[in-house]
Amino acid sequence: MLLKPIFSGWKGAFRLPLNLKEIAISNLPLPMLLLDGEGKITHANILAEEQLGTSVRKLAGRHLSDFFEPSSEVNTMLERVSRGETVTDDAFSGRFTHAPYSLHLGPHESGAIVLLVPEGNRAEVEKQAKRQEMAEAVARIALEMAHEVKNPLASLRGASQWLSEQTVDRDVVEISSHMLSEVDRIRDRIDTFLQLGPRADITMKPINIHALLDDVCRAPAGVQLHRTYDPSLPALLAHEARLRQAIENLWSNALEAGSTLVDWQTRMAPMVALPGHQGPVVELKITSNGTPIPKSLMEHLFHPFVTGKERGSGLGLAIVQRVVQEHGGRVQLSSEAGRTIFVLHLPLKNSAEEMA
Repeated sequence: MLLKPIFSGWKGAFRLPLNLKEIAISNLPLPMLLLDGEGKITHANILAEEQLGTSVRKLAGRHLSDFFEPSSEVNTMLERVSRGETVTDDAFSGRFTHAPYSLHLGPHESGAIVLLVPEGNRAEVEKQAKRQEMAEAVARIALEMAHEVKNPLASLRGASQWLSEQTVDRDVVEISSHMLSEVDRIRDRIDTFLQLGPRADITMKPINIHALLDDVCRAPAGVQLHRTYDPSLPALLAHEARLRQAIENLWSNALEAGSTLVDWQTRMAPMVALPGHQGPVVELKITSNGTPIPKSLMEHLFHPFVTGKERGSGLGLAIVQRVVQEHGGRVQLSSEAGRTIFVLHLPLKNSAEEMA
């Protein structure tokens, strides 16, 4: 839906002198190629060079089908573009890397303009969808638990407290106190679990994400905290209390893993697209050097009650995922020896979009 106006805008821009064209292409946030009338590359921006693994000097004069297959489909798209059409197809793979790609082609002067969209993250997208389904199922369970468990638990607590106040028998008092303690422990666990449930209040307000990170993350002795912030980031529309909770969980996770070096980074993520969001995306990344997460847990770590800690509840990362999903974003994880990374992608919205 967005390709036609984008291509028409680019066509206008490319009536500039060649050096200005190159500047315009170089500043585009997506891999981009210019082709002549025969489908041969005349120019590429830096992102396209990185995707194709070679310099623009070596790309010049090479046919598009030298890099993408099947070549018959490439030629079919070029033929349609020569007739003035704007076309899109996701059936391609890199000829050398075999990585999946979507190609978006539009007419440009006597040739074509090509937008490359690598789809190597297709598996990640499917994984995120499965996590979303799991999170929604858990949310329904949590909501049911609120009705079925909390009320009887409150009655049990009241009865235990009344019993302890009605007698001077030391054994009865001791048993009643123990019952109160256990009821409170169960209630606390349920309250934590209910944080995975639907939130009645998800009112979003503009917040300074850097101020929030600095407020939450205070390094204890023996831990180095590095911050690499993008000072140009605007205010982030978020539910501050919920987002604070997610950041606290990630921070605690890094410290409990024995990290001695933790790095927070923020930046715009121009190559990231979020479902249901057409605007820019903010990236928050926490990197730590603590004990790596076992590979056997990686696929399930965002599920409730899955943990690699001896005394962990297994809800911390499930809550992180729930909070990020409430904000329309996603969370990703990678972990290897000496390096564990959590990446949060959050949509950058304004108040008018939120109201809509």
